[in-house]
Amino acid sequence: MQTNHMHNRLVLFFVTCFAMLALGGCAVFNRDAMRVSVAGIEPLEGQGLEMRFAVKLRVQNPNDAPVDFDGVALDLDLNGRAFASGVSDQRGTVPRFGETVVSVPVTVSAFSVARQAFGFASGNTVSKVSYTARGKLAGGAFGGARFSDSGYVDLPGLGASGD
Repeated sequence: MQTNHMHNRLVLFFVTCFAMLALGGCAVFNRDAMRVSVAGIEPLEGQGLEMRFAVKLRVQNPNDAPVDFDGVALDLDLNGRAFASGVSDQRGTVPRFGETVVSVPVTVSAFSVARQAFGFASGNTVSKVSYTARGKLAGGAFGGARFSDSGYVDLPGLGASGD
């Protein structure tokens, strides 16, 4: 009789723990997406034919809990084509309802530069270039937070001249 009572208490304990984990998981999955925007780009020294840049990302956390990260991955597309990628082992925390700036070194291969140059040389006048930044803040219990930002960059002096 004693063994059956212990068995029931053990089952009740595990059911209670599972329910608490499930409810806690729901709170994590209901968080709002991180807001990430490109805050700046600075040149870095490259190797051979490649170009390197430090891309500054402004990361905003619209949630009521801080987000810890242990690494950043970033992919940049220009005009719908892959252009640059990079990773950083930077660690930090984006405070609750706060923001931080993260620097990610990216590499642009000579092939990517040539592909973009051929796209511009197609004869069309270009005054804006579309970009997409996708990536991930690594870490946390559920693998981190993914982000995406897109928009346009104005290219002064490259549009139609009005002649």
